Amino acid sequence: MAYGVYAAASASTAQRIQAAAGRLLDRRGAEAVTMRRVAEAVGITPMALYRHFANRAALLNALADAGFEELTERLGAARLPAAPERRLMKILDLFLDFALERPRLFELMFLTRRPGARQFPGDFRAGKSPTARFSAAALEEGMRQGAFRKDDVWEIVFATGAMLQGLVMLYLTGRFAVSEPEFRALCRRAIRRYLNGIRA
Repeated sequence: MAYGVYAAASASTAQRIQAAAGRLLDRRGAEAVTMRRVAEAVGITPMALYRHFANRAALLNALADAGFEELTERLGAARLPAAPERRLMKILDLFLDFALERPRLFELMFLTRRPGARQFPGDFRAGKSPTARFSAAALEEGMRQGAFRKDDVWEIVFATGAMLQGLVMLYLTGRFAVSEPEFRALCRRAIRRYLNGIRA
């Protein structure tokens, strides 16, 4: 969801608050998203803002939830290959696209401690992660076909996701002296090495 969608005068106050907070997040990071700054951007008093979001944590959670909705929509709309390994690599590319286009939102979604964030293993095994289910389905299909060894699908999804998130943050903080295409290729090699470890 682009924050500009909520910029129109016809948008609800809550939507305009979320849009203003999202623009602050994209420009300056989560630390810049304060109730005072968001209220000023919307043109309301801080007390009026609290009528829509109980506190800063609730506002940040709303931004993270919107980010997960956007990423889930991208994954759902993509033409994912039928072959499990090719499907996993396409999912990786879509995650990288999102992370590199919206780095501060990605950080808030996956790497910032916040109340209400989904936790492993319970939330994942219960199917509460809207984005992880795409990789889980590909892995399950690969195991059914005999391409991958039978193993704990959700542990693999979580471990490979953690590896990708770590690589992305190291890249965004300047710890890689490589171009973006080189970084993407490195991520693909890292995931393939992991897949080689579970190949049947």
